[in-house]
Amino acid sequence: MPRFLSGRRRVWLAVPVLLVLVAITGAWLLTRDTTASATASTATVTRQTLQQTVSADGSIAARKSRDEAFEVSGTVTRVAVDEGDRVHRGQVLATVGHATLVATRTAASTSLDAAVTQLDDDQDAGASDVQIAADQTAVVAARATLADARQAVDDATLRATIAGTVTSVGISRGETVGTSGSSGSTASTGSTDPTSSTDSSTSGAITIVSTGSYVVDATVAAEDADQLEKGLQAEITATGVDDTIYGTVSEVGLVAETNDSGAAVFPVTIAITGKQKDLYAGVTATASIIVKQEPDVLTVSSRALSTEGDKTYVTVLVDGDEVKTEVTTGQTYGMSTEITSGLEEGDEVVVQGFTPPSGSGGDGGEGQLPGGGELPDFSQMGGGQPPAGAPGQ
Repeated sequence: MPRFLSGRRRVWLAVPVLLVLVAITGAWLLTRDTTASATASTATVTRQTLQQTVSADGSIAARKSRDEAFEVSGTVTRVAVDEGDRVHRGQVLATVGHATLVATRTAASTSLDAAVTQLDDDQDAGASDVQIAADQTAVVAARATLADARQAVDDATLRATIAGTVTSVGISRGETVGTSGSSGSTASTGSTDPTSSTDSSTSGAITIVSTGSYVVDATVAAEDADQLEKGLQAEITATGVDDTIYGTVSEVGLVAETNDSGAAVFPVTIAITGKQKDLYAGVTATASIIVKQEPDVLTVSSRALSTEGDKTYVTVLVDGDEVKTEVTTGQTYGMSTEITSGLEEGDEVVVQGFTPPSGSGGDGGEGQLPGGGELPDFSQMGGGQPPAGAPGQ
């Protein structure tokens, strides 16, 4: 029985001790050093050009790419380029045997001469209008056939349609090439060209990409797509390139795609301005497309603003004194806000900031509270230690 009372008595005695400890700790928290917990700086009201942008992510690609292929059938007699070669527009890439094509052209020319002669003879003989009309139709058809035959001979020589670098050569000497429905003769020249061979057949091409002229193939979020249009300016950051690159939106897709995350995005193509020597197709790029731009706008740091009810204020420094000034604001762009009235260019305003209390940054070691500082000395409270549950235990 006495032991029970003794234990109960100790419990009740601990309560006022704990209350005293809480009071001491609270007083310490209120009076400890909080220097620089709030700081302020000044900023100058300036005029600047404000921009609203839309972000587009993608990769660099050659602006132009061509798969050059023969428009006539024939056996390849010469391949004049290799992968990596630089070519100019009109340069010969390859040829096919054209003996049959030349023969077809000669025959077409002869047929045209005969049609013209027939028309002249019938006109001189006073033939009927029906006959004259038929002769004229024959002449027109013969001329078209000759034009096709001449084009076929020209097409026997494959030429580059753009300047650039050869990235792929899909044909080789001795192969038979051609496209269905070509404008010229589709007959193989194997029997008339001693260098020809019909061992294999291909519709391969020689691929050329433009050099130094690039685009960004990118996508934008669906919610931003309606802000884009051709001609908008963009600033581009590309992997491996330190300088900012500039470009212009050249195409905006109308059909949404799905990105790797399953979100809807729209394709956009940005033509990079000028020749670029340090860009390479395939590297990643991010573009900031300028969808809105306001020049000569009076702005102030958004942190300098404060509101009371429906009014907005800034604190202006006038001869060293702080003067609370009402202002009217416009658009907010990032960390800057447009000021439409109440301030002038060159005014100095107070910008509120925050600095953690001195000694902060640690987790609080033994005998410390979070935020720094020593615990009050509890050694005189009896027992030399604070009760269980006190701060710091």
